Amino acid sequence: MPAAAAAPGGRAARPIDRGTLPALLGFQLRQAQIAVFRDFAETMGALDITPGLYAVLVLIDCNEGLKQSELARAVQLDRSTIVPIIDSLERRGLVRRRAVAHDRRSNALELTAAGAALLKQLKRRVAAHEKRLARDLDAAERATLTALLQRVFPEHR
Repeated sequence: MPAAAAAPGGRAARPIDRGTLPALLGFQLRQAQIAVFRDFAETMGALDITPGLYAVLVLIDCNEGLKQSELARAVQLDRSTIVPIIDSLERRGLVRRRAVAHDRRSNALELTAAGAALLKQLKRRVAAHEKRLARDLDAAERATLTALLQRVFPEHR
């Protein structure tokens, strides 16, 4: 079924035929991702936190002594990409690096007091975001959807 595209100026838009796109799993996942990220950004407001930054903060909080290289693997980024992310969080006073006792080449990461306080606030906002995200799913449907999504390219996670 053609979807109506929004037209500027409030005039009626010509319906757009999406062809085979609605039947493609990848297309549906991307459409859902766009909607989820949009709501996440609105939920975070001026806090300047993306889903990726939120994941980084949670992982650092939950894994005492987490090394930058371990964090990079956990969020599926290379080490050269994770460094500027940590640099930014460090400049914002949310994360601190500390030398690893038996490996001078590695840095362990920890949240600062400000980072822990922000994460506490973020968790409340994310809970509200997740509630909106799943508002049309019952508990069993949510569990099924989560289980099914975990089966999409598990070798790339």
